[in-house]
Amino acid sequence: MSFPVPRTYREPAPVVAHERASRPLGWWGTAILVATEATLFGTIFGTYYYLRFRSVQWPPHGIPPPSVTVPLVLTAALVLTSIPMQAAFNAARDGRLRAMRVALVVALVVQSGYLAMQIQLFSDDLQKFKPQESAYASIYYVMLGAHHAHVLVGIVLVAWVLLRTAWGLTSYRLTLLQSTAFYWHFVNVLALCVVGAQLSAAV
Repeated sequence: MSFPVPRTYREPAPVVAHERASRPLGWWGTAILVATEATLFGTIFGTYYYLRFRSVQWPPHGIPPPSVTVPLVLTAALVLTSIPMQAAFNAARDGRLRAMRVALVVALVVQSGYLAMQIQLFSDDLQKFKPQESAYASIYYVMLGAHHAHVLVGIVLVAWVLLRTAWGLTSYRLTLLQSTAFYWHFVNVLALCVVGAQLSAAV
């Protein structure tokens, strides 16, 4: 007895992508994850501003205000990686695998550099003040640490996409790339919110 081969195996991934009438289930799964994480960060930001507006001094005496220039430059670089991430998906959808890989490598290098710099800044801050010293320090480290963790997850996803597509592109791998690009757009929006909250303490 022979079984019919699924359509997604019979036809090239770009053909399936262009003829798809709705978004794949993987994309919707990522959308649910993004909604959940947005709620988490909404709670973190709400806590941050609640503590700020109930404090006479923010940050408290003895804690230097955050620098402005370096976080802005790093955030701008990270946000710009949405361009190669989207370009990678567009190239993959059109069957241009080389262009897809180049765009992913560019994004991965910048994202990894961002995380490395942020870890260094995070470590430097820990030398200046500890999380348990004040409400400001506690929510500051929670906010930055949570975002850095999401950046790390995104980097792992990009590396995984590069590894999986090394053996060609299927509709499932294309969905993985689409979901990863969606996730990174979300992480970059979070980066803007985090740096905005972080630098509001310097005003």
